[in-house]
Amino acid sequence: MRASFIFSEVLRGLRRNITMTIAMILTTAISLALFGGGLLAVQMADKTKDFFLDRIEVQIFLTNDVSDSDPDCAQDLCKTLRSDLENTPGVTSVQYLNKADALQDARERVFKNQPEFANLISANALPASMKVKMENPELYPAIYQQFSARPGVANILNQKELVDRLVSVFNGLRNAAFGLALVQVIAALLLIANMVQIAAMTRRAEVGIMRLVGATRWYTQLPFLLEAIVAALVGSVLAIVGLFAAKPLVIDSALGDLYASNVFPPITASDILLISPFLVLGGIGFAAVTAYVTLRLYVRE
Repeated sequence: MRASFIFSEVLRGLRRNITMTIAMILTTAISLALFGGGLLAVQMADKTKDFFLDRIEVQIFLTNDVSDSDPDCAQDLCKTLRSDLENTPGVTSVQYLNKADALQDARERVFKNQPEFANLISANALPASMKVKMENPELYPAIYQQFSARPGVANILNQKELVDRLVSVFNGLRNAAFGLALVQVIAALLLIANMVQIAAMTRRAEVGIMRLVGATRWYTQLPFLLEAIVAALVGSVLAIVGLFAAKPLVIDSALGDLYASNVFPPITASDILLISPFLVLGGIGFAAVTAYVTLRLYVRE
């Protein structure tokens, strides 16, 4: 098999059906870019979950009488509650915040970038509380069941519920991106199949002559297969370039404030590089399989 002949046939086929080739490249690029966006959404959802789970705390707010009368958690009610929490299996640390500590904590964490609002909080606005750090956030139900009805406990805040809601939003966006990508993939596969059929039909006489002089079916069909692979390869490269361009222009611009506030971990160039091989191999694989099946089903020479 002469490689130069195969190479020239591939180039000629791509030029001959230039409009179909461009349409297939662009459709493949769009579908793979959307698929890559779905993969990035998956990565961000996982990173966001890990990002917050590492910092999740159960916060137990105390009643007003305990908050007002026991700023050092030295009385029996508060001291016993803290001791029981520290001795609960799976609890790694317990931090007591009196009213003054709670006010300072809110100013530093919630209103860090809005000092004008921080100064409006009354000194008695926030109750005392205990921040409970756990080895596993799944231990929250046991802690809630054990301590929610204890004397001196007003209510219990579980941050994991907020994280789960946040992750569910990302999962919804990921599913939407994958759904749109699936439609684009189907369109790309149909274009690949059409391109292969048209290319084969336009060179029907040439293929027939080659078969008469002893060329194998694989030898005559390989150029069409390579045309689809080349077009898909170009499309996958364009998809990756598009993701790199979209990162600073779209993603960082839309989520920059959330990155700065540590709400979401940022998408980095490394994340795009990580999914790039999947896009390239996926594009080439889909194109090769589609072209091969099309040739076997519709081209009988």
